[in-house]
Amino acid sequence: MTLADPLRVVLVGAGLMGRAWRDVIEAAPGVELAGIADIDPATAEAAAEALARPVPTGTDGVALAAATGARAIVNATVPEAHHPVTTAALFAGLDVLGEKPVAPTVAEALSLAAASEVTGRLFMVSQSRRWNPQLFALRAMAEDLGTLGALTTEFFREAHFGGFREEMDHPLLVDMAIHPFDSARFVLGAEPVSAYCEAHNPPWSWFAGHASATAVFEMTGGVRYTYTGSWVSPGRQTSWNGEWRLSGEKGSAHWDGDNDPVVVGDVDPAPRPAAPYSGIEGALLVFTDALRTGVPPMGEVHENVLSLAMVEAAVRSADTGRRVLIDDVLAEAHAEALRRETHPDVRDALAAWPSVREVLTARPS
Repeated sequence: MTLADPLRVVLVGAGLMGRAWRDVIEAAPGVELAGIADIDPATAEAAAEALARPVPTGTDGVALAAATGARAIVNATVPEAHHPVTTAALFAGLDVLGEKPVAPTVAEALSLAAASEVTGRLFMVSQSRRWNPQLFALRAMAEDLGTLGALTTEFFREAHFGGFREEMDHPLLVDMAIHPFDSARFVLGAEPVSAYCEAHNPPWSWFAGHASATAVFEMTGGVRYTYTGSWVSPGRQTSWNGEWRLSGEKGSAHWDGDNDPVVVGDVDPAPRPAAPYSGIEGALLVFTDALRTGVPPMGEVHENVLSLAMVEAAVRSADTGRRVLIDDVLAEAHAEALRRETHPDVRDALAAWPSVREVLTARPS
């Protein structure tokens, strides 16, 4: 692909999120939607019929990419399908932009990171809220506050989803909290060390599992990140991005999740350009730029895995009542990935890693 060529992609998964991706791909400069795949042929066909031009459909994204000359796939399938769909695409020589979470478990995420290494293909996770210009501004303020002490997120919504979320054991932590956890890593420029979490379900809750939780993470450098949230909170609602406070030696920065953050204290903020990207549109453009330049993008699979590890550690802590070390989560996931891996080259790559954390944090972010 040259700078002048459009990136031809196949969209895999034509459900609600897939249809959102369809519209973004169709509108994106330098990108061409080559086909739509879904395990249900009627769903793929319905997604294609909504477009103003004919687009091929099928049930197998890799086969459709081969038939249409596509170079990459956008994986918008359900989380349980992320590992098999992405693995097949990588070994077919396709680059992949995938919806979050990278996989349902850290073990599967490590397998995908190793598969990306073995195949030499790019696998980028669309952690879409990273591409919020206001979050970029909050991260810039962090650089002006001196030594950082604490970052907090409050998230309170009255969410009536129906369906699978209301039957999950930890709906808030598993389905939603990865967004702020990932954003916290980005804002602080730090990685998680440990997690302590308490989760509960208020008596009026319409969820079967724990719809409320508070988690405290120790991050590298000693800073603490605290998340408290609920999906069963009538009354005043926070932004879907949550409300944020960052405390440092020179003052504090505040973000209500919807408007530009503000800084308070003995701070003279340095002028910085606004972030050029936003949402899943931004993720797609960054993915495209990475393929054209060869520069690993933010969201590359290795860089993303520690966000999922924070979720897994928080759930484990909530279930056991104990502080959980992130390195223990990584070590156990690595052992499970080795036990379950069926592709010999991926297993060899996993076995060759000197340490999981070292491999995950050695890549540009």
